[in-house]
Amino acid sequence: MNKKYPITKEGFQKLEEELYKCKNVTRKHIISKISEARALGDLSENAEYSAAKEAQAFNEAKIKDLEAQSSLAEIIDTDSLSGERIIFGAYVDLIEIFGNEEKSFTIRIVGNFEANADENLISISSPLARALIGKNIGDYIEIDIPKGRVGYDIVNVYFKK
Repeated sequence: MNKKYPITKEGFQKLEEELYKCKNVTRKHIISKISEARALGDLSENAEYSAAKEAQAFNEAKIKDLEAQSSLAEIIDTDSLSGERIIFGAYVDLIEIFGNEEKSFTIRIVGNFEANADENLISISSPLARALIGKNIGDYIEIDIPKGRVGYDIVNVYFKK
């Protein structure tokens, strides 16, 4: 039996949109490029054909990956969640304390498939998320990172942005 992985409703929707795009937009575009390249003649020395076939292989691999992610997804509806305790789907306002520096930021704890550091979406399996799960507003945690030990004050926890 395959293990299911948590994902937010929003993350699952993005996954499904990306899968739809790969299957119904990108695939058709690549097929068109392959047809155009075939019309140019000799396929053995046709760079356009080779590039289109490579793009096709990449897109088909991406489709397989997205379908696998979709089939293993366990959608967690975080809309009805509330409280001060950190669980999957929570937004967490933190103050990072590293040496003499402090930095405030907000993260959201999400599934592995939807994690994106640029958007402050932190994977449930990341060291920071693992340390935060179960903690409450006002708690303090410390984790080790390659540059040393860093501390975090938990300022706020909420579930709707």
